[in-house]
Amino acid sequence: MSSSIDLRHGLTADDLLAGKKFEHNPETTLSSLTQAFRQDGFVVFPRCISIDVVYTLQQRLEDVLRGKYDRGSPPDKTPALIVDSKKNGKRKLGPLGYEVGKTTKYNRVLQIINIHKCDSEYQRLATQEAIGEMVAHLAGWEHGARLAQDQVWAKPPGSPPLVFHRDSPYFMFTPDDVVTVWIALDDMDSELGPLEYVRGSHLWGDGRVGSSSSFFQSDSRNLLYSAAAREGIVDAESCLEILSLAGLSAGGLSIHHGKTWHGSGKNASNDRPRRGLGLHFVPAEVKFIKEDAKKSKLWSKYVVSEETIDDDDSSTINVPDDDFPLVWTSQLKT
Repeated sequence: MSSSIDLRHGLTADDLLAGKKFEHNPETTLSSLTQAFRQDGFVVFPRCISIDVVYTLQQRLEDVLRGKYDRGSPPDKTPALIVDSKKNGKRKLGPLGYEVGKTTKYNRVLQIINIHKCDSEYQRLATQEAIGEMVAHLAGWEHGARLAQDQVWAKPPGSPPLVFHRDSPYFMFTPDDVVTVWIALDDMDSELGPLEYVRGSHLWGDGRVGSSSSFFQSDSRNLLYSAAAREGIVDAESCLEILSLAGLSAGGLSIHHGKTWHGSGKNASNDRPRRGLGLHFVPAEVKFIKEDAKKSKLWSKYVVSEETIDDDDSSTINVPDDDFPLVWTSQLKT
């Protein structure tokens, strides 16, 4: 995979509203993007990863969904593995394992957590210094950026929407900052259920609403409207400024604040997959908050294992570099 990632020219919410639909804007600067990120809660970088790299990632995703791991270990979470044949002969499968010609209404969203642990191509992308550096600059993290987790959200045709939510409540670290990089692995149009952002919602209060079990509610905006009501926003359905990434080409990415409310619609296509990769970054100096991390299925193993060898009564605990790689610091800058 080529290490070339073009993050020179990004787009802001104002650019999208002005009709600059996912083309490079040579007038943007790091300063203007940083200001927009902190004001709006997200920025977008179109066509920053080559289509050849995207095709490779698509194929490697198919391998992982079939249990083929070139790094020797499985992801932290994966759906049931795809089986390409049955005793009664071959099935015709499309991407993500859906059966071509069959009804799509029973298809479900596929989630993989930490695909970088099992696949070298995803590992290389997830730890790109250029991405970590941009995240650190936008967020104002002077010590650098660390990869906390990645997630593949893949929607076969007909699969349901993902509810609007925030990322930050699911990360039990101090400092509690989170920034997510979302990479499109398909050309996004309105039929596929592209990512949508609620502009400025990262500035709302910190109250947590919902849990991971609520990601697939039939009313994808119920939690969002409840949060807006707590902010005193009247008639949220008409007042909120929700911007869609419909039109973003495969290989484009967005970077959003961990408190920005976002979600996506169902994949209404009959024959096209909708695939995306989320990279969740945290400040380089983070530590686990012990009591909070103990309650998490994903994080508890790190806290419990450390407590067995460490009698320190501190309320925090260090994160291991192997599983939470330091992607960029100023010391790496040449």
